[in-house]
Amino acid sequence: MSMEVRRLGQVAYLPTYHAMQASTAARHRETSSQIDLQRIDYGRDQLWICEHFPVYTQGLAGKTEHVLNPGDIPVVQTDRGGQVTYHGPGQVVAYPLMDLRKAGYFVKEYVYRIEEAVIKTLAHFGVTGHRVGGAPGIYVRLADPGSHTALHGPVNPLSPFEGLGKIAALGIKVSRHCTYHGVALNVAMDLEPFSRINPCGYAGLQTTDLSTIGVSASWQDAADVLATKLVNYLSP
Repeated sequence: MSMEVRRLGQVAYLPTYHAMQASTAARHRETSSQIDLQRIDYGRDQLWICEHFPVYTQGLAGKTEHVLNPGDIPVVQTDRGGQVTYHGPGQVVAYPLMDLRKAGYFVKEYVYRIEEAVIKTLAHFGVTGHRVGGAPGIYVRLADPGSHTALHGPVNPLSPFEGLGKIAALGIKVSRHCTYHGVALNVAMDLEPFSRINPCGYAGLQTTDLSTIGVSASWQDAADVLATKLVNYLSP
């Protein structure tokens, strides 16, 4: 059965988070009960594509000291992995809700496939995405976003992420083989809110978006490409 793509538009984070939890719980119960956010067939793998109003989300491992100055932007505690990140307008957020047993692979490969989908999405726009050992997500070389020169080794603790900008953040939850939460790709954002946190728990980590590195792409174009790549790469 193919993955159904649901385009939710611009939605508040908290009800979307609760909807993901309800969807996953419903799959556990093998029921077709419904919730207010869209009409959802719980028996089928789904990919939710959306954009959020400004919000900071804190993962299970999140430390309060990484939230420096949230101001009037709410901070929501979640059950995903990882530390604090920011969601806001101009960012494509993708939530795969799928059963890894049906897919036939495990969590490590699931993460790899999501990252690969982001890398292929960036390549579509002429940008080379990179993985950094020990730091989930996708990064670009700020001085030369199209550079294919590979990164080597883990993060240098003396100068972490030197020359790099984080363009996509990953945070997932797997409950009894069913996934929720997902990945966020920065397209054309106000990046200032990232300066009020230590993104993903790294002080001084620079974040970027497609617009800042010279790529003129609409939110919809980026969302369409990312959705297509995720459906392809997450298929069994």
